[in-house]
Amino acid sequence: MSLLLTSRALHSTTLATLYKQVTIPHSTVFRKLLHHIKEYPSLGTIVRRLDFSHFNPTGAGITARQRAETQNLTPQTLLECLELLPNLREFLAQEHVDEELSADVLRKLFSMPSLRAIDFCAASSAAFRDSMMALVRGTNAAELPGSMSITRLSFHECTILPALVFETILPRLARLTHLDACHTRITDKALASIPETARLTHLNLSKCQSLSGDAVVKFLGTHPAAKELVYLNLHMDAKSSGLLEAHHVTALLSILPSTLKSLTLKGSNMDLSHIPLLAPLTKHVEELGLGRNLSYADLSPLLRKPSDDKQEELAAWTPHALRYIDISDFQTDQIDFGQLFGRTTTTLDENSLPLEVIEVCQKVYDRFLDRERMFKQAGWVVKEAGRRGWLVRDMSGQKDHDDGARSWKMGATYWGMRKVPVAQAEVGGMYGLYMFKR
Repeated sequence: MSLLLTSRALHSTTLATLYKQVTIPHSTVFRKLLHHIKEYPSLGTIVRRLDFSHFNPTGAGITARQRAETQNLTPQTLLECLELLPNLREFLAQEHVDEELSADVLRKLFSMPSLRAIDFCAASSAAFRDSMMALVRGTNAAELPGSMSITRLSFHECTILPALVFETILPRLARLTHLDACHTRITDKALASIPETARLTHLNLSKCQSLSGDAVVKFLGTHPAAKELVYLNLHMDAKSSGLLEAHHVTALLSILPSTLKSLTLKGSNMDLSHIPLLAPLTKHVEELGLGRNLSYADLSPLLRKPSDDKQEELAAWTPHALRYIDISDFQTDQIDFGQLFGRTTTTLDENSLPLEVIEVCQKVYDRFLDRERMFKQAGWVVKEAGRRGWLVRDMSGQKDHDDGARSWKMGATYWGMRKVPVAQAEVGGMYGLYMFKR
């Protein structure tokens, strides 16, 4: 702020820095933004991102009653703000602002010609559902643009939205590249309705119980939009619902593109016959989530070079690219601690590099804590965040260590992200919670 009065050149540059990417941590900041762009409309033309991912409704030291009385952030003021942002390209929302997303606000968002990314992370209130249904029901749907400008769309954990929402909006996304429909009611019909002109690089269909395995495999194998995937998450909770049976996994592993960097099949029905099918994928996939019915010992061919006495296999072998594996479907009886620490059977030594993160379930994590000293001696650290637990290779002594940043992560550096990012930004706030702690 002190640079604004330094010179004309710095004034212009500073304004762009202040207004290009606006983060709203609480409603008083939104009130100031709206006041400024109403007084100086040219400021509104600078804004490219309106970010509510860090929004805290209990912040700023005021009570819920005081917030309601101040009327800082309401459906009306939000709509008024959007009308003053003609060049907005990214709108990042979440569950704490979902009641402000009225039908009029949603209609405005989906009609903005410059908008490329929308994130509705965990928006699941009845008010949000009613607004969405008012937008897509009956004659109102006809008022929506036939081809929307949105390329990156996240409905992550929007559990309350009916299938009609997806069946109405997805066919209008001709340039879609990122779709996060985690834990939604997206249907086979909605998935198939994605236009053939779309070019999906990121697709999250985890915990979508209204999808069938046959439809998902058919989409991934035949739909033109699915030929360049980089991130694919098909995680299902095996205790409540199954998506991919063994024959689905077999068919899927043979059709996945070579562009893939992250693949999650957690909850799927895997067996030993899938290990040879997984091997080619591990040469370019950096994140791999495995299904059930395997054991940790079964993974050795994927992670370790063949022994010297197997010359034919050794000659054909190429190193894997795996940085992270998710074996949280494995229970304690599927992990042989004798093999884990055996000199000839361990996958914890330097021969398994570049592997550096292994995710495990809570019961296995508890067992790992009991052996924390042994893991430290092997060069690994036991860590946890939120509901998740990991073994992490200790790379502190290495020079030029890879920090995990990748272009397809769009700002994230940790491995094992469970939410698709729709904007190039440092991950934090509500998005960090859903991406790495749940």
